[in-house]
Amino acid sequence: MRFLFLSLSVAATIAIVVILNTTELLPAPLGKLLSPQEGLWQNAESINEDLNADLRIPGLKGKTEVYLDDRMVPHIFSDNEEDVYFVQGYLHAKFRLWQMEFQTMGIAGRISEIIGDRAVNYDRRQRRLGITYAAEKTLKMWEEDEEIKPICDAYTAGINAYIESLPASKLPVEYKLLGYKPEKWTNFKTVLFFEAMTYDLAGGNDDFEQTNLLRILGETDYRMLFPDVQDSLSPIIPKGVPFTRSVDIPLAPVTADSVYFHRRDSIWFTEQFKPDPDNGSNNWVVSGTKTKSGKPILCNDPHLGLNLPPIWFEIQINTPSYNAYGVSFPGLPGVVIGFNDNVAFGFTNAGRDMMDYYEIRFRDAGRSEYWFNNEWKKADQRIEQINIKGKPAYLDTVAYTVFGPVVYDKTFQDKLKQNKAYALTWIAHYPSNPLKMWKRLNKAKNYNDYLDALQYFKYPSQNIVFASNEGDIAIKQEGDFPLRWQGQGNFVMPGTDSSYMWKGFIPRQDNPFVHNPEQGYISSANQRPVDSTYPYFIPGSYDMYRGISINRRLSVMNNITPDDMKKLQNDTYDIFAEQIRPSLMKYLQKDRLSPEALKYAEMVEKWSLSRTVEEKAPTVLNYWIDSLSAYIFNDEFRKNDLPIRYPKDYILAQYLIRDSSSFKFVDNVNTPEVESLADAVTISIEKATEPLKKLEAEGKLEWGKYKNTTIYHLLKTNMMPFAVQGLPIGGGQNIINAAKHDHGPSWRMVVHLTTPVEAYGIYPGGQNGNPGSPFYDNMAMDWAKGHYYKLWIMKRNESGDRRIKGSMKFSS
Repeated sequence: MRFLFLSLSVAATIAIVVILNTTELLPAPLGKLLSPQEGLWQNAESINEDLNADLRIPGLKGKTEVYLDDRMVPHIFSDNEEDVYFVQGYLHAKFRLWQMEFQTMGIAGRISEIIGDRAVNYDRRQRRLGITYAAEKTLKMWEEDEEIKPICDAYTAGINAYIESLPASKLPVEYKLLGYKPEKWTNFKTVLFFEAMTYDLAGGNDDFEQTNLLRILGETDYRMLFPDVQDSLSPIIPKGVPFTRSVDIPLAPVTADSVYFHRRDSIWFTEQFKPDPDNGSNNWVVSGTKTKSGKPILCNDPHLGLNLPPIWFEIQINTPSYNAYGVSFPGLPGVVIGFNDNVAFGFTNAGRDMMDYYEIRFRDAGRSEYWFNNEWKKADQRIEQINIKGKPAYLDTVAYTVFGPVVYDKTFQDKLKQNKAYALTWIAHYPSNPLKMWKRLNKAKNYNDYLDALQYFKYPSQNIVFASNEGDIAIKQEGDFPLRWQGQGNFVMPGTDSSYMWKGFIPRQDNPFVHNPEQGYISSANQRPVDSTYPYFIPGSYDMYRGISINRRLSVMNNITPDDMKKLQNDTYDIFAEQIRPSLMKYLQKDRLSPEALKYAEMVEKWSLSRTVEEKAPTVLNYWIDSLSAYIFNDEFRKNDLPIRYPKDYILAQYLIRDSSSFKFVDNVNTPEVESLADAVTISIEKATEPLKKLEAEGKLEWGKYKNTTIYHLLKTNMMPFAVQGLPIGGGQNIINAAKHDHGPSWRMVVHLTTPVEAYGIYPGGQNGNPGSPFYDNMAMDWAKGHYYKLWIMKRNESGDRRIKGSMKFSS
């Protein structure tokens, strides 16, 4: 919805619809919402709104000028760095205040304060993860750092300067609808935003599901379906690059086989709140040997939730010492993904397992003592007060063990036995100082500066790609990674002794890394970073097909231009379909199919293998594969209602490509017959036919209509008038253009390291978080169409440029 609230009639209609049709939210009184002085009307903004301001704010050290261009991107020019961060905080608050505060309250387990007791279980789980406990330790590190504390203080002061100037009439619309007001910002909230990022990127695990599946399958069959290294791996670090091992690999405990790999008990509950397992990204860089200009080109598109307001905020920061451009997180100072006059940098998620659960045996229901190393050990107990809108506060007692906080116990999950509990060891419980890395990346001039910056990054582990105008390209998987014995952390571990605890971290010099490889390109797409020659055990949730697709394309490309890279970021070719389709057609017995099933099978057979908007075959293939996976695995996996995980698509493809006799799961154990792969492939498309016929009758068989890519407001379906639905974009899971229903490329960037730098970018949304602004979602359709904006790296002498729509001057 592009120009929401541009007229009073539209505003009134939407307000009433939201109020009368939403049962989950409890907005402010109707009279207040429709008040001409302070209500929703005041949030309407004109395309011609006056953006000029001359702000005198005590505490600033010099003069700062901000020029807002025709996409509402601020270009900040300041005499000193601390003022830059103050102004960045002010601008983040001006355009994204509600988003910033809501996200920090969400990660801290404070949503009950906004919407009432419906959020208590969510808030309890957030507190029990130890997030605020971890944030307190990280805050202490930041506040003791003489370089970082002034940055945080200035950023916080800028946010608060805006909040103090904000009249009730101009409160973001979400505050008005939900009936609350912004708090004063603190450095602790900045840390909480970092913890929110860590949770999204390093807060997922399948320990409980994998433990249950181990019980069902046994160790041999489990390893067959969940191998450490995939057959057709195209790793981040090119094969043949040697690795170092600076320390000994720890040995598994003597009890590992009996109480860990061969455990026979089950865990009867499901974690309700998890990050999206597809949170990931693409990045790649090509050296000057492969480009038309002779200069490197770096590309990045992080795959995250498609939200309004968007995750990112585009910005330029110019000081006497550096000139950085890119996207920032509203909630953190600095440029997070971007470039300066000399270098470019980007990120993809490492996908490594950074969370381990341990089964704790408490002495009694009081949870004050637990069995550890042959004695009862006292647990620390932390009282978490969860304030609830309109009701008394809820007090939750969280036990802390040597492993970490107890997340699940009988008081939180009634399916657990009385004395069973599960404590969490998580990388986020250690303090980290990522702002130090980003500050150095923003200022970096060369490859050595890049290496210097990375030493400060501990988590969430990332593949950090780099290019410079001197010609260097590099990537390093950076972070603190637990030093594990083979198999450690795949399943819930015993918490009764120290032998299953982490044994330190892999030395940083042994992290996967490559600099100026002979092949002339590097890429990462959340695949396993290394082949089987890497000496350490590195469990994780890895993708495969995007990495294969990107490397295949880059390996044959030469005389590359930025336009070539834009096309590659928007590529919709399905390499998974390419691999699995010949086997599907080989085993399909067409003479056994109904006419409708045959029609759908032939759609897949004749398909071009690109997941474009108008194609129907991608939808058919999705249903066929889901049906085939259920046919093959459900008889073994679904013997009860235990929460479990299924093998990834590449495992299914791998065994279809091989001889069927090597895949024992094809036979249905519940029937006397021995089913073949031909039975499985043929019956599965027949079973998928009824839902496909229904979709076709509804006019939703085309991939674009079926996928229905939607950018939701952060409050999701409660705020559908604020969403953008039905964007015409192809791609999807396993595709370079990874746009799914509500998840995908949250920022596309192409940086050409010429002098001056040539750069392009776009994200799905707009700079302004106000739904009443014409800059709320103005870039969404261009993003869906694969368009880019040339990023204007403004110079100090260009203040009269026609692209400038307003200027703000800051001084004390």
